[in-house]
Amino acid sequence: MLIDILILIMAYLLGSFNSAVVISHVMGFTDPRTQGSGNPGATNVLRLGGTKAAIVTLLLDISKGVIAVGVALLLNLSTVSIALVGFTVFIGHLFPLFFHFKGGKGVATAFGVIVMFNSLAGLTTLATWLLVAVISRYSSLSALIAGTLAPLYLYLWHAPVAYWATDILISLLLIWRHRSNIHKLLNGQESKIGAKKSADVSSD
Repeated sequence: MLIDILILIMAYLLGSFNSAVVISHVMGFTDPRTQGSGNPGATNVLRLGGTKAAIVTLLLDISKGVIAVGVALLLNLSTVSIALVGFTVFIGHLFPLFFHFKGGKGVATAFGVIVMFNSLAGLTTLATWLLVAVISRYSSLSALIAGTLAPLYLYLWHAPVAYWATDILISLLLIWRHRSNIHKLLNGQESKIGAKKSADVSSD
């Protein structure tokens, strides 16, 4: 029980590390919370700091989910505890202790969690994101569709019930965090991937 609690604390603190804010400071460009969409995620970093900064941000955000769940797996925690660790690192990203509880939208960190829950489900989720992105060129739409389908993929690839049940909660939070993007999509106001005229798309 003590180990479980310590790992959950570690997961939350790890999730609270905001890659976009740190990278913007290190690489010397505008804080993504104050410009563009105001979202501290890879998509906004891409528009403000360029491809290199966005890739580093994306990889760091994914690694948070990978590391947290990976440690839980290495410690051979129960399936329920591992699922809670995945959820907690995701919550840490959304509501970071170190940044006044104002974090990103959690797409990359959620993906890292899913990959560790089940690698095949992770690959299927990634393929879905890429397919929708290529067809629609909307980062937010890709994240919404891939995130919504991720629990189904976990179920179809025979992941434990605790994993896909937890990912349903993650998916609901992803949808909630993208509510402004949903509004823009419905009104034809969402910027597409590669658009240079504005930076109002935010999906990390």
